Amino acid sequence: MKIDFYKYQGTGNDFIILDNRNGEYSAITNEMIKRLCERRIGIGADGLMLFESQDGFDFKMIYFNSDGLRGTMCGNGGRCMTQFAYDIGLTRFTYRFIASDGPHEAEITTDGIIRLKMSDVSFVEEHGTFSILDTGSPHYVKFVNDLSKLDVVEEGREIRNSKRFIENGINVDFVEVKDDGKISIRTYERGVEDETLSCGTGVTAAAIACSHNPKGFNRIEASTPGGQLSVEYNKIDEQHFSNIWLCGPAEFVFKGSIDVQY
Repeated sequence: MKIDFYKYQGTGNDFIILDNRNGEYSAITNEMIKRLCERRIGIGADGLMLFESQDGFDFKMIYFNSDGLRGTMCGNGGRCMTQFAYDIGLTRFTYRFIASDGPHEAEITTDGIIRLKMSDVSFVEEHGTFSILDTGSPHYVKFVNDLSKLDVVEEGREIRNSKRFIENGINVDFVEVKDDGKISIRTYERGVEDETLSCGTGVTAAAIACSHNPKGFNRIEASTPGGQLSVEYNKIDEQHFSNIWLCGPAEFVFKGSIDVQY
């Protein structure tokens, strides 16, 4: 199979995008996806996405983790797909697309920031030093000091493979809250099974766990190893959050063709 691909990244979270509107890549296998995402023997990426047509929407997003398996919602991936749609000529003021967790909206601002509307959150499991919530993908948000010195891979892998989470996995976000209310985040991602430079659903989960205002509008600025993101949302109460927007850059990196075997 000859594959024409596009490489995009959002704050260092990088993806292979395949334009599958005519179905030519529908036969791609999990092993092929895994190989394409390998950084030493493939293109290299945290995940692969199929860009497809969907009635009533501008596009459909199908996401695979770098292990080749179908993934849940990817926030940075959704922002990259929106930029890809614009780049191939689907220009809109507001984009509407469907992903694994349902419909989403997205906007491209005049300064190039992609604003992606995330799914509402209706439950947060609080444990003092950590929280568990789902922002389209499940996240374990742990509050730490000295984030830069933390062994994210070792500690993240231990939590992800603990008895409670080993069957379905969970993303683990380590969060340090600064004196000015901004947050720094490092994430161990299931499916990648390693630290990534950024995780959009993880930043969203961390921002919700770090709300400034007890009710109403919140805006949290977040720093990841791959760059800066912000999350805006409305806090209804301790368990309910709506109108959640993940905001940050998404960039085209390169495109190419590769021949792969079944």
